[in-house]
Amino acid sequence: MEPLTTSYPLKYSVPKARVFVVFLSMVLCTTILCLLQLRFFKPKIKDFYSFEVKDSRGRIISLEKYRGKATLVVNVASYCQYTDRNYIALQELHREFGPSHFTVLAFPCNQFGESEPSSSQEIESFAKGNYGVTFPVFHKIKILGSEADPAFKFLIDSSKKEPRWNFWKYLVSPEGKVVKFWRPEEPIESIKPEVTSLIRQIIMKKREDL
Repeated sequence: MEPLTTSYPLKYSVPKARVFVVFLSMVLCTTILCLLQLRFFKPKIKDFYSFEVKDSRGRIISLEKYRGKATLVVNVASYCQYTDRNYIALQELHREFGPSHFTVLAFPCNQFGESEPSSSQEIESFAKGNYGVTFPVFHKIKILGSEADPAFKFLIDSSKKEPRWNFWKYLVSPEGKVVKFWRPEEPIESIKPEVTSLIRQIIMKKREDL
């Protein structure tokens, strides 16, 4: 008579193996997703100098070239009650403090009283011919609404102040952060102390790095 032998199934080995396979698959998928994000998704833009804009001829310009400077960004117009006063004052400011540590960046806009109707190149010629400006005059943009230029939208979002007319001014630090803003009617004398302070910081930092 053969002895009675009973074999019992392994109740737990198969479920444990399945759980391990599922866990390993989840880890693998998560790793792949992270790698894809690093490869295909650009990092979030954090400062003004991270943007690209167009010059008066429509060529792409990276604002990164101005990093390390104090920058006064202005929405300009050729046919405005503030045109003469502001262009003259901006050029004086640029001549006094620029171009090593400071620059004015002018962005023409036609959204306020339609006072900038010309083409970008005509605007640049107007500014240079009538006021001798030596600071950059960029491509004409929109700064309000859904078609607002991203770089200027950054200034508005950062300062929580939207331009209500031409020649609003935003002072940007060497690191690309908005420091202060001014309305068009405010005198240039109110801007100089802030610019001087930023330039002093730039010079001191350069000396420390030597």
